[in-house]
This record gives sequence, C-alpha cells and structure tokens, in this order.
Amino acid sequence: MSNTNPKILLVDDEQDILDFLGYNLTKEGYDVITANNGSDAIKIAKKELPNLIILDVMMPELDGMETCRQLREIDSLKDVLIAFLTARNEDYSQIAGFDVGGDDYITKPIKPRVLSSRIKALLRRSAPAIETTASQVDLGELQIDKERHLVINKGVEISLPKKEFKLLSLLATKPGKVFTREYILQQVWGDEVVVGDRTIDVHVRKLREKLGDEYIKTIKGIGYKFEF
Repeated sequence: MSNTNPKILLVDDEQDILDFLGYNLTKEGYDVITANNGSDAIKIAKKELPNLIILDVMMPELDGMETCRQLREIDSLKDVLIAFLTARNEDYSQIAGFDVGGDDYITKPIKPRVLSSRIKALLRRSAPAIETTASQVDLGELQIDKERHLVINKGVEISLPKKEFKLLSLLATKPGKVFTREYILQQVWGDEVVVGDRTIDVHVRKLREKLGDEYIKTIKGIGYKFEF
C-alpha cells in the first residue's frame, strides 16, 4: 500500500470490531493499524504517527478518555486527529470526550459508509487544500471572499454583517473542528460586553437562513463546527 494513503490507528478491545472496521477502511484505501488497548495504542501511535486515531471509550485498564489525554501530552501527537467511536451516547460522555482533546465523537452502531464519510470530513481538516490566509477560501460550493467581505454560495453573492462574516470565517478555518462557545466568543466578540451564548445562537441562525443548514452543525453542550 502506498505511503501516501492516510494512516488510521483503530483502538478497541473487541477484536471483531477491529477486524470489521479494518477490512472496510482498507477497502476505502486507508492504511490501517490496530491496537487492543490504550497502552499499546500510545506506543504504536508514537512509532507510526497516524493521521487519525479512532478510540473506543470503554476499555479495561486505560480507557479511551485517559488514552486521549495522554496522547495529547506527547508533542509529536498533540495535533493528531482523534475520534471516539463508542456505544455511549450520553451528553456528558461526549462533553468529556471533547474536553480531553477529542476531535469527533461517533456513536455505535454506525454503517461503514457513514463512518467513511465522517473520516473524510475529519481528514479534510489536516489537508493543505484550504489556504485560510488567501483572499478567497474555497469550500466546495461556498467561497469566502475576504477582500470584498462577502460570501459566494452556489454562485450567488451574499453580503454578511461584520460579526456573521467573522463567525463564518472562524468556523471555516478548520472544517470538522468543534469550536467551543467560549472560544467563539473570545475570537469573534473579544471583550465586548453583554455578549453570551444566545448571541452566538442568533448569529448562527441568521447564517443558516442565508446559507442553508448544511454548513454549520451544532454540537450539543459544546459549540459548533463547519462541514462541507
């Protein structure tokens, strides 16, 4: 297999899940390596430097959350993409996953094609195709023209107010990344007074009214992310 293929590390204590996911992802063209526990995952990740690590949450000894936390403390792995794949779908578990540095939280069961789509969205985040410092950012059918301070969606030019444009530009810098409400407030509104979560919600709603619902996704209890 070519070394140019994205490398994915699958971590799960159930071998049948590793075999099933590994088979399907290999068919999709990924270079797949596996680990049965968190400790081995850390050792393998340090050696292999994968593009993406998919972690089960409920594993004996070192669970997925602690594994993620330790991975983020390793300089060579602090920016690697990490997604949790788990049967646990409680809000508090998802919040904990993002708090320890996870980039996505995917609940089982999931169809292979859907998982592949989620993986592609994640990997786009680390791809060099999007140049956010350029005057125009191309995101599929959506373009952000920074010089003219407008958005072109499916060929239609849309002029946005300053804060809406700044919010969209922030989310679009890293498609698939979950931006917390606190970070959004800091980056878009700074030290302005009388600004809260409701303000963000209103601006997101206005953006969806103008651009459609497909671009900005709500991550309950956390914040928002951009997808295309």
